[in-house]
Amino acid sequence: MNTAEHDELVALGQQLRVDSVRACDAAGSGHATSSLSAADLVAVLLARHLHYDFDHPAHPGNDRLVLSKGHATPLLYSAFKAAGAVDDGQLLTFRKLGSLLEGHPTPRRLPWVETATGSLGQGLPVGVGLALSGKRLEHTGYRVWVLCGDGEMAEGSVWEAAEHAAYERLDNLTAVVDVNRLGQRGPTRHGHDLDAYARRFAAFGWHTVEIDGHDVDAVDRAYAEAASTTGQPTAILARTLKGKGVQAAEDREGLHGKPLKDAEAAVAELGGRREARVRVQEPTAARMLHSVPTGDLELPRYAVGERAATRDAYGRGLAALGTARDDVVALDGEVGDSTRGELFAKEHPGRYFECYIAEQLMVGVAVGLAARGWTPYAATFAAFLTRAHDFVRMAAVGGAGINLVGSHAGVAIGQDGPSQMGLEDLAMMRSVHGSTVLYPCDANQTTRLVATMASLDGVRYLRTSRGDSPVIYGPDEEFPVGGSKVLRASGADRLTFVAAGVTVHEALAAADALGREGIPVRVIDLYSVKPVDRATLRRAAEDTGLLVTVEDHHEEGGLGDAVLDAFLDGRPVPRLVRLAVRTMPGSAAPDEQLHSAGIDAESIAAAGQLLVGEAIAP
Repeated sequence: MNTAEHDELVALGQQLRVDSVRACDAAGSGHATSSLSAADLVAVLLARHLHYDFDHPAHPGNDRLVLSKGHATPLLYSAFKAAGAVDDGQLLTFRKLGSLLEGHPTPRRLPWVETATGSLGQGLPVGVGLALSGKRLEHTGYRVWVLCGDGEMAEGSVWEAAEHAAYERLDNLTAVVDVNRLGQRGPTRHGHDLDAYARRFAAFGWHTVEIDGHDVDAVDRAYAEAASTTGQPTAILARTLKGKGVQAAEDREGLHGKPLKDAEAAVAELGGRREARVRVQEPTAARMLHSVPTGDLELPRYAVGERAATRDAYGRGLAALGTARDDVVALDGEVGDSTRGELFAKEHPGRYFECYIAEQLMVGVAVGLAARGWTPYAATFAAFLTRAHDFVRMAAVGGAGINLVGSHAGVAIGQDGPSQMGLEDLAMMRSVHGSTVLYPCDANQTTRLVATMASLDGVRYLRTSRGDSPVIYGPDEEFPVGGSKVLRASGADRLTFVAAGVTVHEALAAADALGREGIPVRVIDLYSVKPVDRATLRRAAEDTGLLVTVEDHHEEGGLGDAVLDAFLDGRPVPRLVRLAVRTMPGSAAPDEQLHSAGIDAESIAAAGQLLVGEAIAP
């Protein structure tokens, strides 16, 4: 790098600082000091190492840039301005109502943003997904750059990603850690001890480079070294100063998340406004991604009366979907033999990603793969997905299209006990913005819903069961999202059982028993838990006057609450009784578990008798 190039980079770093200060000042809020510390890191990347066509953000050869320290958006948006993607007027709308430039970045609004960030510790797992796509699926030369803060190095998800990136030998991935020493409430755990971070990354198998993050020549050399390193991801540990360049803020505590008090003086101290435009290097030529679909979909077919587990149907259905669509990929949390994801792995090993027992990583990788246009299905036990709820929440914030599958749900799994039982998952997934929640009761319904999920938007969740259950639907039956199936009905029905999954079969048996005693009962299979079939539920309430929900889930947030959603528009709320898991289960056989929870056929029938005022044994 010659002197002129050096001076231009220094000036660009100052320009990014000035614009970051101005953006926060215009907003009256924002993370100015966090942006100032990383300005030189971004300036060198933007001007000399990033390959990106801002006019064509979908270009398959574009490098991917993830701002894991998502609060530093003033810096990111200032870089976009320097690249000509946004103008100064837009920059000064930062954080204002209706602005594209939100306080934390989201791809829903900006096409140059890969993923929603701001919940720390998520950028590197998503970056692993992006890098895996480039390395294993797209076979392109793009690089993935993840700008991290030193504070988020305390998050366990960072180290899940670090270990996996080294295991996969992702030499197209570079983590740039802005070690500015200060977090929100004070110093970070390791302060400016770059060696402490380097030892940790090196222990996981990363190539590490320690630099002065304000020395543009050193930053330039580090980026070049990362690009030339093979067989390992690279971590660049950059010592920086929070608030760099402004004496009143530099390396001072108590200024996190605040605009500078005297922005005009800070701008003058930084050398005043500049309007340099950066010509970002063009991306390398690359082929377009997969096409969809590639063949006819031939789902497995089960005979009515046959017994099969819905988790088995999920595995077989996903394998068939993978044959029909080459955009479908599958991820596993080291339980593929239980979720039956291994069936996809046998058919399509090149599109199967083993993430091991790291559920946050698994969901983060799924988000990264979705950002590159793939349709991911990530499966583990329903109970273990709760560990990754924040990743699921942020996937919704960013509008990521991912399919999550939770197996071994409810007390029906039996002897393994409560640590393995998903009893909160429906509530968790229903609470996610824009989510779809599906809970099939038989094999044919499962395979159909697996295929349907691929074409939906947002976060999609499918709940599967461990044990075998009878097939009650033919292989050509349709199951639209937002629908339900009325399995028993008459004009004389005294009440309605509303069930899903395992409890559908128990409710049918209870209804048959009550019918033999002269108590006609309607039975609804509410396989679409979100969105819910309001019309059918309202009709049942009008016809029978009483709804009884039966769910293998805690009563809070599950099927019962989903049914209530059908009556939240001012309509009269029907009499509703909820049968659910209200105690802490122990170890017992599946039938014993259902009986103990009061959701087996005998218990349901007894509740029905009581509710209609009949003292007739089932």
